[in-house]
Amino acid sequence: MEEKRILSIHMRRILLLINCIILSVGVCGGPLMMRLYYVEGGSRIWLSSWLQTAGWPLTFIPLAILYLCRRKTEGSDAKVYFITPRIFIAAFIIGVITGLDDFLYSWGASKLPVSTSSLLVAAQLAFTAIGAYFIVKVKFTSYSINAVVVLTVGAVLLGTRTSSDRPKGVTSKGYIVGFIMTLLAAALYGVILPCIELTYTKAKQAITATLVLEIQMVMCFAATVFCTVGIIANKDFQAISGESKQFNLGEAKYFTVIVWCSIIWQCFFVGAIGVIYCSSALMSGVIIAVLLPVTEVLAVVFFKEKFSGEKGLALFLSLWGFTSYFYGEFKQTKKQKNKSPENEMTTAQAEAV
Repeated sequence: MEEKRILSIHMRRILLLINCIILSVGVCGGPLMMRLYYVEGGSRIWLSSWLQTAGWPLTFIPLAILYLCRRKTEGSDAKVYFITPRIFIAAFIIGVITGLDDFLYSWGASKLPVSTSSLLVAAQLAFTAIGAYFIVKVKFTSYSINAVVVLTVGAVLLGTRTSSDRPKGVTSKGYIVGFIMTLLAAALYGVILPCIELTYTKAKQAITATLVLEIQMVMCFAATVFCTVGIIANKDFQAISGESKQFNLGEAKYFTVIVWCSIIWQCFFVGAIGVIYCSSALMSGVIIAVLLPVTEVLAVVFFKEKFSGEKGLALFLSLWGFTSYFYGEFKQTKKQKNKSPENEMTTAQAEAV
């Protein structure tokens, strides 16, 4: 029994490591692949929005593996799916909002360098804290307030120098619009995350790895449907043939970039969900925060983007905000753990002895 428990712990750690690697690929690769599409001649915003969630069928792979594992232990009684109609509707609505968020982010990414857009997306943590306060009634702490203020200052600081890193071919007005759209995307995603947490809270059933993946798949499917409507209205599908022939890297590499863009973005979603299941949302957030400087460096290396003093200070403020927020979360989690009935009982037994 003890050997089985130890084996289970080791398997969980291995699974956590695998998901951390997958998440790292998505966090760093997603923005870079999208920027590559725009830099080399791509211009279809709805198409790049669609690519962020178009890889949702890949989620069937881990779901199939989990089902086969259940079949081995439960036999023919193993359930094929766990999602209920109520949760499906909630996930679909959140998915539609995610599709809108993808569009805003893609619009911003078409006008901003990766190093700037990544720093703006970092402000998402501030919006998440505010959204969590109103949606799931998470109380503000001195650490979360500090994070909100610091991240806001970082975004304002970037906004004061709108012409220092403007890409070629982007007007000053276009840059400002991209700046605003990226901030709006960060704000909207700050609302989406608490909504997902609220869905888990109101699910009225056990939150398993299978259910989490099913919710994520429905969300990505709904976001893809939303963006597909935009693609059809904007006639992006008809424009793919002409755009691929004018792509700077060649027609074959155009489709290679598109395919890998959808795969890498799906790594972000699957990896984030996997880390949350194996560890916690805090762990997932910490990994994303740690990878922020990596994405910055990769953008400078591959796209020769300028890294001004304002960006350096904004990066410092972003990391400061992340550290403050997650340290507060760590202290809060530790405090709640110490107040749990099991720990109180253990303490009482120790005092009795």
